[in-house]
Amino acid sequence: MSRVVLALAAAKLVLHLVFIRGYGIFRDELYYLDCARHLDWGYPDQPPVIAVVAWLTSLFGDSLVIIRLPAALAGAALVLLAGALARELGGGPFAQGMAALGVLAAPGYLLFHHILTMNAFEPLFWTSAAWVAARYLTSRDPRLWLAFGGIAGLGFLNKHSMMFLVGGLVAGLLLSGEGRVLREKWFWAGVILGAAIVLPHVAWQIRHGFPQAEILRVTRAARDVRLSPLPFLLAQAQTMNPASVPLWLSGVWFFFTRRGRRFRPLGWAYLAVLLALLGLHAKFYYLWPAYPILFAGGGTFLEGVLAAPRRRWLRPVLAGAMVLAGAALAPLVFPVLPVESYLRYARALGVEEIRTERQRRGALPQHFADMHGWEAMARAVARVYRGLSPEDRGKAVVFGQDFGQAGAINYFGPALGLPQAISGHNSYYLWGPGEATTDVVIVIGDEREVLEEIFEDVQEAGVTDHPYARPDEVGLTIWICRKPRLTMETLWPRIRSYG
Repeated sequence: MSRVVLALAAAKLVLHLVFIRGYGIFRDELYYLDCARHLDWGYPDQPPVIAVVAWLTSLFGDSLVIIRLPAALAGAALVLLAGALARELGGGPFAQGMAALGVLAAPGYLLFHHILTMNAFEPLFWTSAAWVAARYLTSRDPRLWLAFGGIAGLGFLNKHSMMFLVGGLVAGLLLSGEGRVLREKWFWAGVILGAAIVLPHVAWQIRHGFPQAEILRVTRAARDVRLSPLPFLLAQAQTMNPASVPLWLSGVWFFFTRRGRRFRPLGWAYLAVLLALLGLHAKFYYLWPAYPILFAGGGTFLEGVLAAPRRRWLRPVLAGAMVLAGAALAPLVFPVLPVESYLRYARALGVEEIRTERQRRGALPQHFADMHGWEAMARAVARVYRGLSPEDRGKAVVFGQDFGQAGAINYFGPALGLPQAISGHNSYYLWGPGEATTDVVIVIGDEREVLEEIFEDVQEAGVTDHPYARPDEVGLTIWICRKPRLTMETLWPRIRSYG
């Protein structure tokens, strides 16, 4: 591993550590921390790995530094792995450095590795699997397929989209004339190992009626933005750094050149995944895990093309352009500026947010808005709770409409004296209400007419507010509901909300 790659990995880690508390806890992080309290082989909306990671962080406290440290480490590891893949493709120090710089300078990866989500680890699994595949194509050691199967299985337990890379690589092997690989016993040993790893999660999905499929259907129909091919490709250029486009396009080309012929299955794999995602109208960031592969190929290709003395000056020019463009775009996805400064900067730069969901936008784009307002919401609920009589406080339960609301109460609530929240949303529905009753329920949001079908006494007691939170989490009425018409046992089956 070249010293440049090591230095870039260290820079990536330091960058995330310096701004690790930026803007506050993210909506999904709140949810994963609650999932960590209910470890299982699956959840309605995700596989189990992220909950296990969140559980490990909970052993050391609940500060944002601890919660987000695994994501920051994954980012540094991805820089190292991109450099290692470039070396496996035959690249020297320049190729390895460019592959590593491609990861460091990509705005999308700054966002991925700032927060604890499945996305932080997905590129690591994809690039690890690609490294093993490249190693096989170099050494022809069939036992490597066992390692590939293990990585693919664990990657699937992190995020189901790992199957895109696996399917793409199989297509790439067939299109490259490597179909004989599929007849090797070690290849099928890898398949069996991968299947064994994912089997408990698949069994969980079957046992619960495939809630993941229902959630995908609901969100795609009601929420997700569908991009046509050109905006999808332009989004790749913007989020992976416009100055890096020559690098990753060279990576695509490399796998179809004479020098990269041995590794052609990786080039076909990228194209197969791209076409699949375009055909499915998937979110544009679903393709991000593939780019370290292209950065490695592009660095290797450009190392040869720019080796001639009359072209060597282009090396620092390309690297410098990537650094400058990455630095200019970083504040749009990474909390390096105070919010007011960010707003002025975004207006001056004039770069529009690429929307992934159909919902009202507030002052901030969704990825930043989801880091604001949760503590303020918990404090608003706490004020309502403290206004109850001691007898009502002993019976009260907080009900959140979605996992963000319930997660915020459960994260900030203990310090505010609040009871644990319940919800009918996704995993919270499966976890159930515990010992909670409908005697006194503090409800965040919902309509009075709906609540009066369940309770005789419905009183408005507060409202949620924050200048930078998501619009759909601001201005929500906080209700105190008493005199239930239904018991919790009767009510609970009616409030399931998958989506």
